[in-house]
Amino acid sequence: MVLLASGTSLCAQYISGVAEPDRTVAKPTANEDPAVKYANTIQIEDLRRHLTKIASSDFEGRETGTAGNEKSALYLANAITNLGLQGGGVNGAYFQFMMFTFFSWEDTDIWINGERYKHLWDYISYPAKNENRVLFEGDEVIFLGYGIESEKYNDYKGKKLDGKIILINKGEPMKNDSISWITGTTALSDWSTDIDRKLRLAKSKGVKLVLIIEDDIKKLLDKDRSKLLGATVELGEHTQRIPEEANHAFISTTLARAIIGTNDQKILEARKSIAQKGKPKDVILPAKVQMMQKLKVRGLAGNNVLAFVEGKSRKDEIIVVSAHHDHLGKRGDNIFHGADDNGSGTTALLELAEAFGKAASDGNGPERSILFLWVTGEEKGLLGSEFFVENPTMPLEQMMVNVNVDMVGRVDEKYEGKDPYIYVIGSDRLSKRLHAINEEVNQKYSHLTLDYTYNDEADKNRYYYRSDHYNFAKNGIPAIFFFNGVHKDYHQPSDTVEKINFPIMEARTRHIFHLIWTLANGQEKIQVDTQ
Repeated sequence: MVLLASGTSLCAQYISGVAEPDRTVAKPTANEDPAVKYANTIQIEDLRRHLTKIASSDFEGRETGTAGNEKSALYLANAITNLGLQGGGVNGAYFQFMMFTFFSWEDTDIWINGERYKHLWDYISYPAKNENRVLFEGDEVIFLGYGIESEKYNDYKGKKLDGKIILINKGEPMKNDSISWITGTTALSDWSTDIDRKLRLAKSKGVKLVLIIEDDIKKLLDKDRSKLLGATVELGEHTQRIPEEANHAFISTTLARAIIGTNDQKILEARKSIAQKGKPKDVILPAKVQMMQKLKVRGLAGNNVLAFVEGKSRKDEIIVVSAHHDHLGKRGDNIFHGADDNGSGTTALLELAEAFGKAASDGNGPERSILFLWVTGEEKGLLGSEFFVENPTMPLEQMMVNVNVDMVGRVDEKYEGKDPYIYVIGSDRLSKRLHAINEEVNQKYSHLTLDYTYNDEADKNRYYYRSDHYNFAKNGIPAIFFFNGVHKDYHQPSDTVEKINFPIMEARTRHIFHLIWTLANGQEKIQVDTQ
């Protein structure tokens, strides 16, 4: 019997407790059970061999669009070929090619009245949202309230702003009783929720630079750290794109005060007037502004890797098993090896593909088809899996379920010295039956502790939205995500092979095999059965 601890949050929509199997019931071990026979082909020495190579310095951290990531894709394709598996791409190809565009700053600074202010300290500017401009200069800044043009409130009315620099607040004008002057209620308009709308408007008015007052620069940096410290990466070839938005920067209150100077009382009176009367009020601020926004834009290529085991009686019902093979690459001389993230999932998929390939060659292949998918671009925003679901190599409507493997090689602090475990995320989000099958398989074959802590909708980590299964789930395909939790080496150069716990990695990979085997051979087709 599977016991569920009473850990479900009152505000959680989905399961968030811990399920412990009954470990007094013996697991089947005889090879007469074909599921056991082929699961047992997943061996520590094979996991170690593949992972030692994939997480080696030769692969230079496997960053999307780099030579190291290309090496990773070639290694996987060669391994699949050697296993005798067919490709899962168009016309049986092993690769699915895509283009990326990398945006980063080559040089950016702001000077106010000759004093320099630094990017990520005093202001934040997103390279993919700005046009390449070597230098902006101006002798004044116009405080333009909220930078809004609507029927009920219009900061631009009667203003000629071509070639000007403006300073605006986020949000929209509110009465002192927290009623919006635009909506007439406490609800905010999209002028508050869509900053790009303000920036598109500013560009249409000829504004050359928008400075947006941001009360918490550190919070904004923490939110978008990877984009700002590295490069912003987008799918597709956009090296010649000109943004629809005006050039802009989110500036700290310190930088705003430097611009405002001795005119702080005028700004306070303007804000007070807007709140009380709902009428725009601008202020001319004499300040010499110079801003450098020199972009570095590169178009680079990447590949998803695909292997396919065709089903027998239900070959048009497809199980997609995914893991991302990219990581963070190099920063200077530091290589981010990514042994756990996600060399472990990448390697687990190779072993799973080998096990099902052996079953098929022995005449014991699955009833349903299985597509093994190693995606790139996960660390850049789930881009490889996004590309796949937008350009599927097989009909998306035939994809019954996604099993996603992202970090399965380590033990987190919570489970140090305890029974083998795995965090399970998303299993009951779209299909309660998928969730139940995973628990049944665990009780029969695996005896892992199944921890649903991160499945809680209220969990602040939001892991459900942060790995590749999400691109399947948002297309209505039930998905289950296996994860070992974070540790001190997460996204650090120190995430190396010698820290992998191979016995528990083997146990988790065998559990995932049993789940896929059951899904592939069960009588029932997994259906969406929850909202």
